[in-house]
Amino acid sequence: MSESFDCVIIGGGPAGSTCATVLADHGRRVLVVERAPYPRFHIGESLMPETYWVFRRIGMLDKLKNSPFVRKYSVQFVAPTGKESAPFYFDERNPHECSVTWQVLRSEFDRMMLDNAAEHGAVTWQPANVADVLLEPSPRHGLPRATGVVVEREDGRRVEVRAPVVVDATGMNAMLSRRLGIRLPDPKLRKAAVFAHYRGAYRDPNPRDEGATLILSVQGQRGWLWYIPLPDDVVSVGVVGDLEYLIDGRGEPEQTLDEEIVRCPFIVPRLAHATRVSPVHVLSDFSYNAKVCAGDGWVLIGDAFTFLDPMYSSGVLLALRSGEAAADAIHAALHVGDTSAAALGAWGERFYDGVQAIRKMVYAFYTPGFSFSKFVRAHPDCKDKVTEILIGDVFRPEVHDVFGPMGRYFQVPESIRLESPAPSAARQVDARTCDERQGE
Repeated sequence: MSESFDCVIIGGGPAGSTCATVLADHGRRVLVVERAPYPRFHIGESLMPETYWVFRRIGMLDKLKNSPFVRKYSVQFVAPTGKESAPFYFDERNPHECSVTWQVLRSEFDRMMLDNAAEHGAVTWQPANVADVLLEPSPRHGLPRATGVVVEREDGRRVEVRAPVVVDATGMNAMLSRRLGIRLPDPKLRKAAVFAHYRGAYRDPNPRDEGATLILSVQGQRGWLWYIPLPDDVVSVGVVGDLEYLIDGRGEPEQTLDEEIVRCPFIVPRLAHATRVSPVHVLSDFSYNAKVCAGDGWVLIGDAFTFLDPMYSSGVLLALRSGEAAADAIHAALHVGDTSAAALGAWGERFYDGVQAIRKMVYAFYTPGFSFSKFVRAHPDCKDKVTEILIGDVFRPEVHDVFGPMGRYFQVPESIRLESPAPSAARQVDARTCDERQGE
């Protein structure tokens, strides 16, 4: 059996759903293949305010406003001593409603996003598994051209789907970048995360502070904890630290999480009457990027393209913005009949420059002795600039201005740049098929 679409998207998470919705709104025939039935557990519950503009475009704002998700007005840092920073209230920079966002239950949020794509006209196959990405040699450079996928439907049928553009939105599985050998780890951000959900934890009685994301350093600055209020009296709690520290030589994940919570005196009383209501999950060595965001006939978006440390809750924002930008580039490329890497990846440089701003903030946080509170007190003119990055307003060159003053306190890393899609004889790839199964 065979079918054809303008675009096939592998993965129906926030990146894939956004890309599908925008393409469908452009009038394109788009297929989303999602292997997992919903609802499913997924980490990444806290949204940045700048997600607002994508939500408005794809018709999600009213759905979110009418949802039970907790409103998020701020983020607050807590030092290892328990000393709290003043909250970074987003609306102090901009009183527009975009400065209030949500703490979402991802199992429900992801379902809402994929349903929204279907309502806009995208075809969704779920559950279904992409068994192969069809690749052929490209005359332009060493990376192959994608021409479609082979899908295993729920009833076991294998369907060949031809499309001039294939989008990898497979999240951390990063199906294409792993296959093509273009995924690179960030060697200085080799971290792991151990996390779970708790019911009955402390909630601030002030509605403006109830939904705040707390970022808490543990004693000895060996890691940090997040504390994110969710609906139904649930709080997401997780610890992030060096891979070797959190994983190597430690006990079971449950024991590790309990031990790290005890190392954070500020959070212990908040969980005194709480009960863990989920398994303890582990993610490891998760900071990476692909060398390019697109090749001939294919595009990488969301976590399939790049993932940073979860500290600033940037994952969903980067998923939405990359999905939106990629969709516009795909539509333009199809319109002129040019699905080359250059055309499909025209959005990549500006987008990835914004990613680098968040990455530099991550490096700042992990620098021993660095404190955002102390930095803002010493440089009050930089508070708005720090808040800009915390809300996700990072896709402007001037956002990097704050790292000049910050450079007095730590060594700011150089920005990583994407490679040009020019030919490279050293990067030849077997272009027969992508023989890895989705998710392996």
